Amino acid sequence: MKTSLETRLLWLFRSAVFLEFVGHGVFGIIGKKAWVPYFAVAGIPESWAWQLMPLIGTVDISVGLITLLSPRRAVLLYATLWGFWTALLRPLVGEPVWETVERAGNYGVPLAFLLASQARGWFSPLEIRPIDAALKIRMVWLLRATTSALLIGHGALAAVVQKPLLQNQLTAVGLSFVPLPALGGFEIALGLALLFDTAGALLLFVVTWKIVTETFYPISGAPYWEFIERGGSYIAPFALFFLVSQSRNSLSRSLVREPESDVTESFQKT
Repeated sequence: MKTSLETRLLWLFRSAVFLEFVGHGVFGIIGKKAWVPYFAVAGIPESWAWQLMPLIGTVDISVGLITLLSPRRAVLLYATLWGFWTALLRPLVGEPVWETVERAGNYGVPLAFLLASQARGWFSPLEIRPIDAALKIRMVWLLRATTSALLIGHGALAAVVQKPLLQNQLTAVGLSFVPLPALGGFEIALGLALLFDTAGALLLFVVTWKIVTETFYPISGAPYWEFIERGGSYIAPFALFFLVSQSRNSLSRSLVREPESDVTESFQKT
């Protein structure tokens, strides 16, 4: 039995938000030193920051669980805004703006889910709207922009910023001989290619590329939650693959039907 496009997107989006927010939330529960400067943006001292982290982590995990089990539009709106705000905090504390761009999956995927959803109210259980031609175009471009941004952002952190963490990851996986700028340049080129082409093979390569490169986090000694919270980075191109594939299959079927109809009309006229 074939699974509808709407059903596939529903479960892909639910899974992505679940992974993002549970992974991020766990860091709040256990505490993460790197978060302390982000609280300072709002004037919150370090002593309070450590006390607030578990609360933020609990909310994040709750958002992930609600979205997986019974998604609501209000929760998705919160997820989109919170995902963008936490990404925006990076340059606000002096980190490169590419840190915000690289986290496009954190806010782009819940935004795509929100765009594709329908419900009686903001707090009612939602479902995916029928994916008509107009909605499909908007979804494709949103997911293309999201996937392109996260690739270009990550690539720029390697090629332009030459982030030490990324060099340490290459060393940990035995790829220290690979020049970091070259690797980053490849990712930037990959992100730009997605803006001009969405071939199925390219999208599946991007999915595989992101999964493999993000496993460098746990391989280099970071908690597995670093890999889990980047769920949007893997699922955005995967959802885009299904959208594009379905569109091309529909076009192929229509091209097959047209000649058949022409032959039928000619036979009827004779």
